[in-house]
Amino acid sequence: MARTILKTLVGLALAAACHGLAYAGPVEDGLEAAKRNDYATALKLWTPAAEQGDPTAQSYLARLYLMGWGVPQDHAKAAAWYRKAAEQGNTAAQNNLGTLYEHGDGVPQDYAQALVWFRKAADAHALEAYINVGRAYEEGRGVKQSCEEAVSWYRRAVQGGYPEARIAWPHCSNP
Repeated sequence: MARTILKTLVGLALAAACHGLAYAGPVEDGLEAAKRNDYATALKLWTPAAEQGDPTAQSYLARLYLMGWGVPQDHAKAAAWYRKAAEQGNTAAQNNLGTLYEHGDGVPQDYAQALVWFRKAADAHALEAYINVGRAYEEGRGVKQSCEEAVSWYRRAVQGGYPEARIAWPHCSNP
Protein backbone atom coordinates (compact mmCIF):
# COMPACT_ATOMS: atom_id res chain seq x y z
CA MET A 1 0.00 0.00 0.00
CA ALA A 2 2.76 2.45 0.95
CA ARG A 3 4.61 1.52 -2.24
CA THR A 4 1.51 2.27 -4.35
CA ILE A 5 1.08 5.63 -2.65
CA LEU A 6 4.76 6.43 -3.21
CA LYS A 7 4.49 5.50 -6.92
CA THR A 8 1.39 7.67 -7.24
CA LEU A 9 3.09 10.63 -5.56
CA VAL A 10 6.18 10.28 -7.74
CA GLY A 11 3.98 10.04 -10.82
CA LEU A 12 2.03 13.13 -9.81
CA ALA A 13 5.25 15.04 -9.10
CA LEU A 14 6.65 14.13 -12.52
CA ALA A 15 3.39 15.06 -14.24
CA ALA A 16 3.32 18.40 -12.43
CA ALA A 17 6.93 19.09 -13.32
CA CYS A 18 6.37 18.25 -16.98
CA HIS A 19 3.19 20.31 -17.07
CA GLY A 20 5.04 23.29 -15.61
CA LEU A 21 7.65 23.00 -18.35
CA ALA A 22 5.14 23.09 -21.19
CA TYR A 23 6.47 26.45 -22.39
CA ALA A 24 9.75 26.54 -20.52
CA GLY A 25 11.57 24.88 -23.42
CA PRO A 26 10.44 27.16 -26.24
CA VAL A 27 10.53 30.32 -24.13
CA GLU A 28 14.02 29.57 -22.83
CA ASP A 29 15.20 28.49 -26.28
CA GLY A 30 13.81 31.70 -27.73
CA LEU A 31 15.68 33.71 -25.13
CA GLU A 32 18.93 31.96 -26.03
CA ALA A 33 18.25 32.65 -29.73
CA ALA A 34 17.58 36.34 -28.99
CA LYS A 35 20.84 36.57 -27.05
CA ARG A 36 22.56 35.42 -30.27
CA ASN A 37 20.58 38.05 -32.24
CA ASP A 38 18.67 35.23 -33.95
CA TYR A 39 15.36 37.04 -33.71
CA ALA A 40 13.67 34.95 -36.41
CA THR A 41 14.09 31.86 -34.25
CA ALA A 42 13.00 33.73 -31.12
CA LEU A 43 9.88 34.94 -32.93
CA LYS A 44 9.12 31.43 -34.15
CA LEU A 45 9.45 30.02 -30.63
CA TRP A 46 7.72 32.79 -28.69
CA THR A 47 4.72 33.44 -30.92
CA PRO A 48 2.86 30.15 -30.28
CA ALA A 49 3.59 30.32 -26.55
CA ALA A 50 2.44 33.96 -26.43
CA GLU A 51 -0.72 33.17 -28.37
CA GLN A 52 -1.48 30.38 -25.90
CA GLY A 53 -1.21 32.84 -22.99
CA ASP A 54 2.34 32.52 -21.65
CA PRO A 55 3.03 35.95 -20.09
CA THR A 56 6.82 35.62 -20.33
CA ALA A 57 6.62 34.84 -24.04
CA GLN A 58 4.16 37.72 -24.47
CA SER A 59 6.56 40.12 -22.79
CA TYR A 60 9.51 38.91 -24.87
CA LEU A 61 7.47 39.13 -28.06
CA ALA A 62 6.47 42.68 -27.14
CA ARG A 63 10.16 43.57 -26.85
CA LEU A 64 10.78 42.31 -30.40
CA TYR A 65 8.04 44.58 -31.73
CA LEU A 66 9.14 47.50 -29.57
CA MET A 67 12.71 47.32 -30.85
CA GLY A 68 11.98 46.09 -34.37
CA TRP A 69 14.16 43.03 -33.85
CA GLY A 70 13.27 40.44 -36.50
CA VAL A 71 9.94 42.13 -37.16
CA PRO A 72 8.87 45.54 -38.40
CA GLN A 73 8.96 47.93 -35.44
CA ASP A 74 5.40 48.35 -34.20
CA HIS A 75 4.82 50.07 -30.87
CA ALA A 76 1.08 49.38 -30.97
CA LYS A 77 1.73 45.62 -31.24
CA ALA A 78 4.33 45.91 -28.51
CA ALA A 79 1.80 47.64 -26.27
CA ALA A 80 -0.84 44.99 -27.01
CA TRP A 81 1.52 42.13 -26.09
CA TYR A 82 2.79 43.97 -23.01
CA ARG A 83 -0.82 44.52 -21.91
CA LYS A 84 -1.63 40.81 -22.20
CA ALA A 85 1.40 39.91 -20.09
CA ALA A 86 0.85 42.81 -17.66
CA GLU A 87 -2.75 41.78 -17.01
CA GLN A 88 -1.41 38.37 -15.96
CA GLY A 89 0.91 39.97 -13.43
CA ASN A 90 4.18 40.00 -15.39
CA THR A 91 5.99 42.84 -13.62
CA ALA A 92 8.43 43.55 -16.46
CA ALA A 93 5.49 43.94 -18.82
CA GLN A 94 3.67 46.16 -16.31
CA ASN A 95 6.68 48.42 -15.99
CA ASN A 96 7.28 48.48 -19.75
CA LEU A 97 3.62 49.20 -20.50
CA GLY A 98 3.82 52.08 -18.03
CA THR A 99 6.83 53.39 -19.94
CA LEU A 100 4.90 53.22 -23.21
CA TYR A 101 2.08 55.27 -21.66
CA GLU A 102 4.59 57.71 -20.21
CA HIS A 103 6.13 58.37 -23.63
CA GLY A 104 3.06 57.83 -25.81
CA ASP A 105 4.65 54.96 -27.74
CA GLY A 106 1.98 52.75 -29.31
CA VAL A 107 -0.63 54.11 -26.91
CA PRO A 108 -1.81 57.65 -26.19
CA GLN A 109 0.47 59.47 -23.77
CA ASP A 110 -1.21 59.21 -20.38
CA TYR A 111 0.79 59.84 -17.22
CA ALA A 112 -2.00 58.63 -14.94
CA GLN A 113 -2.21 55.33 -16.81
CA ALA A 114 1.59 55.03 -16.74
CA LEU A 115 1.50 55.44 -12.98
CA VAL A 116 -1.18 52.75 -12.66
CA TRP A 117 1.10 50.21 -14.38
CA PHE A 118 4.23 51.38 -12.56
CA ARG A 119 2.44 50.97 -9.23
CA LYS A 120 1.24 47.47 -10.11
CA ALA A 121 4.83 46.45 -10.81
CA ALA A 122 6.07 48.27 -7.70
CA ASP A 123 3.41 46.55 -5.57
CA ALA A 124 4.99 43.28 -6.73
CA HIS A 125 8.42 44.60 -5.67
CA ALA A 126 9.84 45.31 -9.12
CA LEU A 127 12.75 47.60 -8.28
CA GLU A 128 12.80 49.46 -11.61
CA ALA A 129 9.15 50.31 -11.07
CA TYR A 130 10.09 51.95 -7.75
CA ILE A 131 12.29 54.30 -9.76
CA ASN A 132 9.50 55.04 -12.22
CA VAL A 133 6.99 55.75 -9.45
CA GLY A 134 9.60 57.99 -7.81
CA ARG A 135 10.15 59.90 -11.05
CA ALA A 136 6.39 60.34 -11.46
CA TYR A 137 6.29 62.01 -8.03
CA GLU A 138 9.45 63.99 -8.67
CA GLU A 139 8.11 65.38 -11.96
CA GLY A 140 4.42 65.51 -11.01
CA ARG A 141 3.38 63.20 -13.85
CA GLY A 142 0.05 61.57 -13.16
CA VAL A 143 0.26 62.55 -9.51
CA LYS A 144 0.81 65.66 -7.41
CA GLN A 145 4.51 66.54 -7.37
CA SER A 146 6.24 65.55 -4.16
CA CYS A 147 9.99 65.34 -3.68
CA GLU A 148 9.44 63.69 -0.32
CA GLU A 149 7.36 60.91 -1.89
CA ALA A 150 9.84 60.57 -4.77
CA VAL A 151 12.78 60.09 -2.41
CA SER A 152 10.74 57.55 -0.46
CA TRP A 153 10.35 55.46 -3.62
CA TYR A 154 14.01 55.87 -4.55
CA ARG A 155 15.02 54.72 -1.07
CA ARG A 156 12.84 51.62 -1.44
CA ALA A 157 14.74 50.75 -4.61
CA VAL A 158 18.11 51.18 -2.88
CA GLN A 159 16.98 49.20 0.16
CA GLY A 160 15.63 46.51 -2.14
CA GLY A 161 19.06 45.96 -3.62
CA TYR A 162 19.17 48.46 -6.47
CA PRO A 163 21.94 50.86 -5.35
CA GLU A 164 22.08 52.48 -8.79
CA ALA A 165 18.77 54.08 -7.84
CA ARG A 166 20.76 56.75 -5.96
CA ILE A 167 21.43 58.50 -9.28
CA ALA A 168 17.70 58.74 -9.99
CA TRP A 169 16.99 61.77 -7.84
CA PRO A 170 19.06 64.63 -9.27
CA HIS A 171 16.50 67.30 -8.38
CA CYS A 172 15.42 65.96 -5.02
CA SER A 173 17.54 66.17 -1.91
CA ASN A 174 20.00 63.32 -1.71
CA PRO A 175 18.99 60.96 1.13
